[in-house]
Amino acid sequence: MKQKIFTFLLIAAAGLSACRKDTVDPTIKEYDEQQIKNYIAANSLTGFIRDTIGGDTTGMYYKIINPGSGPKVEYSDRLALVFTLKSFDGKYASIDTISNHFYDYLGHLAQDGLPKGLQTGIFNLLKYKGASMRLLIPSHLAYGKDGYGTGSVTNVNSRIAGNQSLEYYVHVIDDQPAYDDLVIRNYLTANTLSGYTKTASGLYYKIITPGTGAIGEIKDLSIVTSTYTGALLNGVVFDEASKTTAYVFTPTVSDGLSGLVKGVKEGLEDHATVGTSISLLLPSGLGYGNFPTTGSSIPSFAPLRFEFQITTVTQL
Repeated sequence: MKQKIFTFLLIAAAGLSACRKDTVDPTIKEYDEQQIKNYIAANSLTGFIRDTIGGDTTGMYYKIINPGSGPKVEYSDRLALVFTLKSFDGKYASIDTISNHFYDYLGHLAQDGLPKGLQTGIFNLLKYKGASMRLLIPSHLAYGKDGYGTGSVTNVNSRIAGNQSLEYYVHVIDDQPAYDDLVIRNYLTANTLSGYTKTASGLYYKIITPGTGAIGEIKDLSIVTSTYTGALLNGVVFDEASKTTAYVFTPTVSDGLSGLVKGVKEGLEDHATVGTSISLLLPSGLGYGNFPTTGSSIPSFAPLRFEFQITTVTQL
């Protein structure tokens, strides 16, 4: 009887062992591949191509929206990028391209906190300046098992969970002034704004309230008293310290008007006078460009909006 029981246990153990061998856990690449296929199906995505460059090893899928017409990108190129991203589980989405700006060498992209897959996709798949694409990045080329961000994985928009594949939209800017002008025109349309005039430099301005003085009286050596605000085009205000309390721009203090960014200086000197209320929309080249002030909330190559109300103008 004991021998029969022992024999039965051996057979049962062998059967369990065989079952375990038949249910091998998928590798991370296999898991990511299934994630992406499920995501494509669930979101009815069409036109995506699997990346097969280098022997079909990345597991990424992509769709070229605009092939671009600029030069081919190299890892040694300093690139201006705008992008959006979201995790497949829907718990992380960053869709504001005003904030999602990158300006550095393509070879530094992963060092600056963006996924290796994004760097590879731009170099191998997008290829050209002025181009844009959608890219599905498997988790092993994104933020891996540890994810990204802080807080609980259940938080929305503060953390990307581990083993999450990502969808990116990315555009490599070739002509920065043209791109900025498009951003400003889209902003005007989206907010139903009218009455702005574009200058030869690319500045947009609108006189809200005409002044009582003579245009041209505001100069480098003028003492100008004004209330003002400065904001990104997504509505984030980066300077409202003088929204209600007038600030005095004095040439002997912080260079006065000479210390202002080009677009503001042009707008005030060429189109404002005492009593003027003026709205200014600046392309990034007339603002802080690709190198904003250290510690500033202004991202690289960000178009800006300023509102000025001039109360006094006197000369030294």
